[in-house]
Amino acid sequence: MPPDNTEHNRRRFHRILFDAPVAITHNQTDNRCQSTVIDISLKGALIALPSDWAGEAGTDVSLDIQLSDDKTHICMQGSITHVTNQHLGIQCHQIDIDSISHLRRLAALNTGDADMVERELTALG
Repeated sequence: MPPDNTEHNRRRFHRILFDAPVAITHNQTDNRCQSTVIDISLKGALIALPSDWAGEAGTDVSLDIQLSDDKTHICMQGSITHVTNQHLGIQCHQIDIDSISHLRRLAALNTGDADMVERELTALG
């Protein structure tokens, strides 16, 4: 039987539905747009397509995701993996230690499985 290569089965990281404001910055032009996170994982995020977005797949971006207390943010560097008329898919390439700690806590709380989160962190290398 051939391997199942659907997008869902290729994912190695659990996605967490997460509604939060995000600022996305196009790294080449410094154009900054506001949007909303749809879901997030240890390896990336799906955000609603900002109405004024001008990037395409392969564009390097910075995300600044605001958590509930206005002081806490998850900041990551990544690239656009896909653009639809409703969403931007972003793959994380770099995240600071404070942000990964916040994301780790968020994942553990939302999945209820701290061991699974640790396995995913280990898979990141």
